[in-house]
Amino acid sequence: MAVSSNGAYSFTKPTRESITLLAGLGVEGDVHAGVTVKHRSRVAQDPTQPNLRQVHLIHHELFEEVGGAGFTVAPGQLGENVTTVGIDLLSLPTGTLLRLGEEAVVEITGLRNPCLQIDAFQDGLLKQMVGREEDGRIVRKAGIMGVVRQGGTVRPGDPITVTLPAEPHVPLARV
Repeated sequence: MAVSSNGAYSFTKPTRESITLLAGLGVEGDVHAGVTVKHRSRVAQDPTQPNLRQVHLIHHELFEEVGGAGFTVAPGQLGENVTTVGIDLLSLPTGTLLRLGEEAVVEITGLRNPCLQIDAFQDGLLKQMVGREEDGRIVRKAGIMGVVRQGGTVRPGDPITVTLPAEPHVPLARV
């Protein structure tokens, strides 16, 4: 549905006509691109960690869900690089490959852990991004993270092809 990037640290990312994914790095020109971690909290812990959060994807259906609770969220406003439609991103297993457009391939590494910046964006929105299963398990809804395995240009409206890894599938965990 949309693609976004930002060369400066900011919670939101402006939508673009296209983004270019670079193998092993992330989104060209995006502040979070790189071989090692770029998210400030991760850099503070250990700046040599591998960057498993090169690309952030969110499903547009989440925006519709939070809209029902009175929040208005548009593509790029939660800091994602790719806003999808019609794919249950949260149910994909670790290691799933997503072909974005004709060339780019992203390997899913895990779930985005919603942070307090979401409430700074819209007060109360963080509670909408985290839920609990009946058994008490935390459900993180703020999208998924991945690394670029094959580069290419991605545009709004490009098809996304899902390739699941070999079984047994490993559920997504926070990265």
